[in-house]
Amino acid sequence: MNDYERIEKAMDYMVAHAATQPKLEAVAAHVHLSAFHFQRLFCRYAGISPKRFLQALTLERGKQLMQSSTSLLDIAHTLGLSGGSRLYDHFVQLDAVTPGEHKRQGQGVEIAYGVHATPLGSLFVAVTPRGICRMGFVDATSADELRARLAKEWPLSTLHHDPDATRFAVEALFNRSGDASATLSLHVTGTNFQIAVWRALLTIPEGQLASYSHIAQALGTPKSSRAVGNAVGANPIALWIPCHRVIQQSGALGGYRWGLAKKQMVQAWELAQLNTAAHEFEVS
Repeated sequence: MNDYERIEKAMDYMVAHAATQPKLEAVAAHVHLSAFHFQRLFCRYAGISPKRFLQALTLERGKQLMQSSTSLLDIAHTLGLSGGSRLYDHFVQLDAVTPGEHKRQGQGVEIAYGVHATPLGSLFVAVTPRGICRMGFVDATSADELRARLAKEWPLSTLHHDPDATRFAVEALFNRSGDASATLSLHVTGTNFQIAVWRALLTIPEGQLASYSHIAQALGTPKSSRAVGNAVGANPIALWIPCHRVIQQSGALGGYRWGLAKKQMVQAWELAQLNTAAHEFEVS
């Protein structure tokens, strides 16, 4: 295992055993490291401590869900706002493929793709000159399969392997020392309803959760929760379009294209990052 794989495996273990609150030594042993070495490695690559990640998995998320009836309603109002919103300290702009571009099936479009290691698992990333067009976890499916899906959606485009051209999409998520005012563009193709749902997801604040029904209400289609769920499941850009922030009205996780364990892992990592940042701000 490389270091990123060890961190992902450790997170998986903590997700699976959160109810028993595993000790640092137990998690470290699971990835064949000493507790001291594991602690340093986890903090370095995940940006948080194992203890804070475990807290986010259990206590902090429990507190959040206890307040869900109020917070989800607030978010539903937020979703009705127009314009861009802040996400991961960057401005995210979603650029939809036009009907004419869709008809041309990507003719003349150069698409670079690459696979990048992250603390949450390896990510397949593809970009056009207009922005990120695909991002997905390769532990749930193979990189070749994701590439094949991309080629099917853009059949007349030219795909080439170029990790240097796609690395920025991952670094912007996991390295927050860059320019916070920079615009990050997403270049997606979908139905009008899917695009509307994906735009709504971008307005859910980092570390917060929304339900399928509240998103449906915010879009003015209160009976379309199932259709919202289908659109969320079709999200082509994991993490940047934060479908991991959508849960069932009951507070249950609901589905996730990359698996429920991965969804819980992403939610906990994101919440732990926020809690760490808030603590550092209070201390300073």
